[in-house]
Amino acid sequence: MADKHTVRFEPVGIEIEATEGETVLDAAFRQGVSLMHGCREGQCSACKVFVLDGEVQMDRYSTFALADYESDEGYVLMCRAHAYSDLEIELENYDEDMIRSGLPVVTVQTTVAEITELSHDISQVRLALPDPGAFRFHPGQYIDIAVPGTEERRSFSMANAVAKQGCLELIIKRYPGGLFSEMLAGSLSVGDQLEVSGPYGAFTLRVSSDRRLVFVAGGAGMSALLSLLRQMADSGSDREVVYYYGARTEQDLIKLDELAEVAGRLPNFTFVPCLSESWPEDWPGDGTGATGLVTKVLEAREPGLAQCDVYLCGPPPMIDAALPLLESAGVPAEQVFYDKFTISAAAEG
Repeated sequence: MADKHTVRFEPVGIEIEATEGETVLDAAFRQGVSLMHGCREGQCSACKVFVLDGEVQMDRYSTFALADYESDEGYVLMCRAHAYSDLEIELENYDEDMIRSGLPVVTVQTTVAEITELSHDISQVRLALPDPGAFRFHPGQYIDIAVPGTEERRSFSMANAVAKQGCLELIIKRYPGGLFSEMLAGSLSVGDQLEVSGPYGAFTLRVSSDRRLVFVAGGAGMSALLSLLRQMADSGSDREVVYYYGARTEQDLIKLDELAEVAGRLPNFTFVPCLSESWPEDWPGDGTGATGLVTKVLEAREPGLAQCDVYLCGPPPMIDAALPLLESAGVPAEQVFYDKFTISAAAEG
C-alpha cells in the first residue's frame, strides 16, 4: 500500500491525507475538500499552488499551465502533484466557504432515463440514480461519465439544482468525431448503464454577495447557469440577474420554456438571447434579444460590470474573449467565475 502523508493548506488551516498513488487534488476530492481547479489534466493553471514545505513529484503537464521558472520557484499543479512527504501548501486562489462546503466525490451506476434533442447539435440526457440520496452536488458542479468500452471519461455539468426525482439532467453538445458524441448520436439508448463520478467543480453561486449578477453562456454552457438560476428561484432570491446567451440562429436557442418558468419565480431576472446571425422578422420575443457575438453584446450593454459578479460558462473561444474584456472593464478577479468547456473531439480528430 502506498504511503500516506498529511497535506496542510494555508492560510485556511485545512488538513487532508494523501497517498503517494493519488494526486493532491484527487485526495482532496475524496475527502470532500473543494479546492479551486479546472481541467484536471495539467493543461490550465487553475489549481496552481506554492509548496511551502515538503517533497512533491509531478506527473506530466503543460508548461503553458506551469512555466519552468514557476516550477523552479516551488509552484505545482495539484492535479499533477503527488505527496512524497508531509506537505504544507499555500493556496493561490481560494474561497474558504466553498472549500469547507465541499462534498466527497463518489462513483455511482446510473441508468439512461431520457435522451431528447434540444437543437441540431445539443441533446438533453437524464440519468436515473440508483437511490435519490446516492449522489449530492452543489448547483453549478459537474460529473465525469465513464465512456463504455474505453478508459476515457467525459465531463458534463448538471442543469438541475438538486437531484429531483432521483435524476441528473445534462445538456450536452454533440461534436463531430467526439467519442461520447458519436455514442450519443448512435448507440446510446434509454435503459443503458453509465458509471458517473462526482461532484466536481467550483462554479457555484457565491450567496454571501449581494452584487448584481451577470451570467454569460454559449451552447451547452446553458447547463450550469440554468442550475444556478433554478437554485435562485427555489430559494426565493430577489437578487438582480441578467443572462446573456449566445447562439448562431433562433433554432439554436434552447430551454426557453424552462427559462420562462424560472423568470416567473425571479422578480429581477432578464434573459438576453444573442444571435450571431440576424433575427427573423417574425421572432415572437419581447424585444430583449440582441444581434452579435455574446461578448460584444455584453460589452455594449454593460458599462457597470466592475460592480457586478460575472459568471461565464461555455466553449474556450467565448471564455477567452470575455476574460480580457472583463479585465479592461475593471472587474476584480474575485468577482469573475468561469467554467471553460474543453472540447475533447478536437484532440480525438
